[in-house]
Amino acid sequence: MDQTKPARSDGTALLEKACDVLEAVGASAGGISHAALAARLGLPRTTLYRILSALVARGLLRQDPSRRVYGIGFRLLEMTQGAWSAPDLPSAAAPELRALRDATGETAYIAVLEGGEAVALGKFEGAHEVRSAARLGQRKPLHCTSQGKAMLAFLPDDQREALLRKMSYPVLTPYTLRDRRQLVAALQVTRARGFSIDDEEIVEGVRCVGAPVLDAEGRVLGALSVAGPAWRMTRERLELLGPEVAAAGKRIGAAVRPPPGTAGGVTALPAPVAFHGLGPRWSADGRLWWADALAPALFNAGVDGVPSMVARLAAPIAGFVLSRDGGCLVVDQTGGVLRLGVDGAAGFAMKVPALQGLQTLVAHPDGGVWTSMPAGGTGDTGGTGGSRIGRLDDHHVPGPIWELPGVVGALAWTADGDALYAASADTGAIHRLEPGRATPRLVTRIPPGGGRPAALALDDEGGIWTALRDGWSVARLTADGEVDRVLPLPVPRPTGLGFGGPDRATLYVATARDGVALDVLSSAPLSGRLLALSPGVRGLSEPAARV
Repeated sequence: MDQTKPARSDGTALLEKACDVLEAVGASAGGISHAALAARLGLPRTTLYRILSALVARGLLRQDPSRRVYGIGFRLLEMTQGAWSAPDLPSAAAPELRALRDATGETAYIAVLEGGEAVALGKFEGAHEVRSAARLGQRKPLHCTSQGKAMLAFLPDDQREALLRKMSYPVLTPYTLRDRRQLVAALQVTRARGFSIDDEEIVEGVRCVGAPVLDAEGRVLGALSVAGPAWRMTRERLELLGPEVAAAGKRIGAAVRPPPGTAGGVTALPAPVAFHGLGPRWSADGRLWWADALAPALFNAGVDGVPSMVARLAAPIAGFVLSRDGGCLVVDQTGGVLRLGVDGAAGFAMKVPALQGLQTLVAHPDGGVWTSMPAGGTGDTGGTGGSRIGRLDDHHVPGPIWELPGVVGALAWTADGDALYAASADTGAIHRLEPGRATPRLVTRIPPGGGRPAALALDDEGGIWTALRDGWSVARLTADGEVDRVLPLPVPRPTGLGFGGPDRATLYVATARDGVALDVLSSAPLSGRLLALSPGVRGLSEPAARV
């Protein structure tokens, strides 16, 4: 070592040698000996010994005492895991990568953008003997890979331009894009159709199709791809696979956890604290409606976001639905029915004994009102422990169509009115009810340890959202009942769900203070507040009742 160089240069040189050692050990499957390392790196044995001793002491490398070879240390593995645990992209991507691998037989990858290159973080290898086999951690250029083009295409304009200015265009095959003009044209196509193609551009004889992974705000988290030999991955097959890969990318983005400490992006709205929140519901004129069931009052907030009390009731509120003229219909637990205008003016008030003990009500897309009532009959809040669900007729008398076990406290119609979803916190069950079909279909039964389904909302991608009482979360289920996403909440008892906002991309969550122990309240001070979060999907429009 040249002692005439400044100490900083000596330190930098030694650091570079240590990095060379780490890379060499990491690239050696099964470990590598001291002698082999010295020969590979051309380092003096004494220098290498000092570096290895320091790295082993810090846990970045470890030595197998029986074979006397060096391998990657557990501390380095912990650091690597920590680097990606904030968005947890590989974990969120794993089910989708596995599904793509199983559906296509080809290798599926997930990668991120780092330092102007695409870095592979995870993969599921294909079933064929001849398959794509890029290693994890491998860095690839952006201009000639489907993952690179997918990420570039969906970056903000200024970030993309900054990368394009610095990029070089090495020609790796006869089909590689050779300049910025060709790449920009490819990126425009990628952004328009939602997926990208690598047509033998990085490895001759290998084709792949990729798509971006975006978070709820549209930020690029990474990209996934499916790759295989060109003779199996024909151009026609790439075009067919593209939309499937793009859809998988959207699901991964929606499933990625927010970084710890962000509380899932939850915002507490400036609304009165509720003992037991009901709703929330978004009206066609841009108002958010909600209620406190136990300190019975109805509220709304206009486009300015300022909350106001619409009405205070004498008895606990069982449920309410919005009407087509901007007002609402409220039913209390004694069977009292109140028709209110948007300003709180009463249109009519009446007593309907048949509605005593009402559990919940919801509007059908055609304007009809549907209810859940105790199965035992009028005024029976216990009965057989079951619920009867049906439509109110012109005289506000419920006509039962289905019966379900437990207390059904949440209902939600699909946009076309072809199915009604019903949730029971007692049983943990969520059912799908279809008009004309007497037998309900069980969608899922949520285990008690995960919380109890206390509310329902549907999104325009077919997802079923449920608030989990005592589960500190809301969950999204697929149409088959599989949980594909759980969003944490800072409160234990969410009681209501509703999509709203100008583009219906905000999920509003009503919550409760009632029933929350005092020691829990100290850790959940937002209990009873109206919350808002961005789940990364648009919700269905709230049907308005014809009342």
